[in-house]
Order: sequence, then structure tokens, then C-alpha cells
Amino acid sequence: MSDLDQLTQSLARNLKRWRGERGFTLDALATRAGVSRGMIIQIEQARTNPSVGTTVKLADALGISISTLLDHEQSAQVRLMTREQAVRMWSTGAGSHATLLVGTDRRGPLELWTWLLMPGDASTSDPHPTGSTELLRVTAGELTLVVDGTSYPVPAGTSASFEADVAHSYRNDGAEPVEMTMAVAIAPVR
Repeated sequence: MSDLDQLTQSLARNLKRWRGERGFTLDALATRAGVSRGMIIQIEQARTNPSVGTTVKLADALGISISTLLDHEQSAQVRLMTREQAVRMWSTGAGSHATLLVGTDRRGPLELWTWLLMPGDASTSDPHPTGSTELLRVTAGELTLVVDGTSYPVPAGTSASFEADVAHSYRNDGAEPVEMTMAVAIAPVR
């Protein structure tokens, strides 16, 4: 089984499991996540690979991390993630990409990411649930962080934190690649 097939099967199984544990009907999850009922059915039947945005919306609506939604292994006290097990969640033809390194659902979902943004590339995120926070550290280049319509330059060596329950995006307006590490703490579902 290919890595993509394994990921598709894990997502299908985990989405059904977490939807059941939360007591959400298909319609309830569709409404909470802003994702069509038909799309959820296709995902749960392992007939499609959803976009990153759809996967984020589903994880947020369930109150779990993306890594938990995609996890094909049972959680253990210590979980080591090799480079090969990290999941590339977003990429562009220019070479930009975002990779989910590791995550947990203890005390609310928490995820660790690494990003590479090539010059001229950008990625936009929908608002996360109220109370969610992002932390990032730029290690190369200069990131343009846009939070709720306001742009903030974040040069290499600088860190930022922000409430991520508003629209936000990451842009590289410069001539050099931007490298950053980001942690995302999603507020638990109430």
C-alpha cells in the first residue's frame, strides 16, 4: 500500500471514529466544519483525498489536531516521528511547502510544523476556533504575516505569536526563500 493510500485509509477510519466519539451526525459535522455532507461521506469511504483546508476544518470542528486525524498508529507515551513519517500538507509548483512534523491532543490539539515559502508564494488559512493560538519563528528570509487584514514583517531571527481565530496568511514578498517553524494550539471543542 502506498503512503497516500495509507493516509487516505487512516483519514477515513479516524474521521468516522472521532465523529462517532463526538456524537456528531454527518449533517452536524458538515455544519460545524463548513464542509459538505457529500465530501465527508467520500472521505469516510476513502474515495477522496481532501484539500489541506478541508482537513483543517474537519480537525478543528472535531477539536483534534490534524496529526490525530491523520495518525495511522496508536498513540503511545512517547511517539517518535521520523522525517519520512512527517506529512506534507501543502505545496506549490514553485517549491513552497508546509509539513506537519508532529502533534498531540493532550490538553487540546497542539501541532508543530515546518514551512518553506518560495519568493512570491503565499498560503491563506481560515480562522481556527476561538481561543486558538499560533507561534512561529522565522529562521531564513522575511515572512509577511497577515492577521485579520494587517500585515506584519517577520524577518529571520524573529518570533511571533497571534490569536488564530481570524483569517490569516503567510506570504513571501522577498527575493529569498522563507523558512520557519510554527506551533499551532487549537482550542478544544466545547
